[in-house]
Amino acid sequence: MSPKSARSALVLAMGVAAAAALTACGGSGADSGKPSVVASTNVWADIASTVAGPDAEVSSIITDPAADPHSHETSAAESAQLSDADLVVYNGGHYDEFVAKAIEGRDKRTVEAVAARDNEIRNDSNEHVWYDMATVALVADRISDELAQIDPAHAQGYADRAAQFTDRLGQVGASTDRIAADHPGTPVLQTEPLAYYLLQDAGTVDRTPRDYQEAIEQETDPSPAAVAATRDLVAGKQVAVLIYNVQTEDKVGQDLRATARAAGIPVVEVTETLPAGMDFVTWQTQNARALADAIG
Repeated sequence: MSPKSARSALVLAMGVAAAAALTACGGSGADSGKPSVVASTNVWADIASTVAGPDAEVSSIITDPAADPHSHETSAAESAQLSDADLVVYNGGHYDEFVAKAIEGRDKRTVEAVAARDNEIRNDSNEHVWYDMATVALVADRISDELAQIDPAHAQGYADRAAQFTDRLGQVGASTDRIAADHPGTPVLQTEPLAYYLLQDAGTVDRTPRDYQEAIEQETDPSPAAVAATRDLVAGKQVAVLIYNVQTEDKVGQDLRATARAAGIPVVEVTETLPAGMDFVTWQTQNARALADAIG
């Protein structure tokens, strides 16, 4: 095994172990003397845990794969967990507003993914920024920087693990680059614009009607006309793949999935939170490969 492969294998093992250790209300870092990091979802917690390694303790508010972060309301225990954390990591962009509400008015160290992206990459209206590998790499670096200030004795370890994590993110980019090169402009449709950045990187064209997409984003029912136009794209085989968010299933989305299967159109299922027993890079690599298989 090459040094690079060995290093990647080590980081993968660390990521899987970290993901398995995450709990909704993990112990405080005050108990161990280590910095405590609390993340809004297990996605950001896994990324934070990979950077933290053995030098900080990481927990997540939302770990249930079926939970919807948009509608989550913090319990008293969760609010205390966020309040006591040395560092809070969250998505922002009105996605996990329960975090912003819980820490409002408090002098907290935070890493907010959407704000970091807006400041250093580009301002974009889609909030699902953990599907954008450039943003994820930036967040990992920000977590490393914050932990280094909290815990200077382990600053080098945080920096090394962030760099190793960013290196592994290249696996996702390699898959999307191949799709973009081999199948440019592939038309796709989404039940919700969750995988927006993944589809952008893969060079696809999202054919989802604007009226339908805006209604879904505003969490309102699409108009009958918008539903009919969206369904016609699938039934008429005008798209090559349907991207289906299994965490926000409704009757309209279920009908689109059934219509796609009846028409022989592949369905790629995506989620908002990290599946059990899987680390972030493995998850996103599988998403990219599933898209490649569906298009191919």
